[in-house]
Amino acid sequence: MDIHLNRFSIAVEPDDAVDATLLAPRPELPGILFVHGWGGNQEQDLSRAKQLAGLGSVCLTFDLRGHRAYAARKETITRAQNLHDLCATYDWLAGQPQVDAGAIALVGVSYGGYLAALLSELRPVRWLALRSPALYLDRDWDLPKARLHDDPELFRYRRREVEADDNRALRACAAFTGDVLLVQAEHDEIVPQPVIDNYARAFHSTRSLTRRLIPGADHGFSSKPAQRQYTEVLEAWMTEMIIGARSMIAAGKVRDDKQQRRAGQGL
Repeated sequence: MDIHLNRFSIAVEPDDAVDATLLAPRPELPGILFVHGWGGNQEQDLSRAKQLAGLGSVCLTFDLRGHRAYAARKETITRAQNLHDLCATYDWLAGQPQVDAGAIALVGVSYGGYLAALLSELRPVRWLALRSPALYLDRDWDLPKARLHDDPELFRYRRREVEADDNRALRACAAFTGDVLLVQAEHDEIVPQPVIDNYARAFHSTRSLTRRLIPGADHGFSSKPAQRQYTEVLEAWMTEMIIGARSMIAAGKVRDDKQQRRAGQGL
């Protein structure tokens, strides 16, 4: 994201003018990539994408392989393949001429949040919004994702403290230096409190970390009030991030311009 500052004159009379300064954002817009959860699809993200597109962002939703049109492959798709899906869609979005590749957000839900955390280590990500991000053991990376829950250790793993060095997704979070929104469902039996705490603890290098608990929500946010509250939280946070980033850049441009003018005047 960048801001142009341009000083010029505007004619107000045939022989007279006023000095003016134009501050304007670049034509490129922030990009927001949505990643649905296991068993979900992009339709669940479209309403939020529509809201966030209204902020002046380019939003992209997609179906991971193993879902909807690709459901026949659900029993064979691996985490590695779905991560590759995410890398490909990120690259497509970042390559669009109207998208600012330096201002891309990931919005991931459950399994999608886990994948989004992994992607943050592989691609430049400025903002990371995770709702009930899942956590998996690193082993059996090439095992079909559908079989990961057959491992009896997973239930215990999600209910204990895990250090960032001991998990690939958490290591990626520990290295992340952007802004993070971490949303938790109050009554989540699939991604319980310890998982959210593990993620929060791993995000120790971020520019900012915002945590939100949605009262009464289950893992799937199946109630309309929970869905509505999550949408409001996400929209408010993204608005703060995008407008805040633009404001900081604009303030820096004005400050630099003042310093240059003072230097030119020998002050």
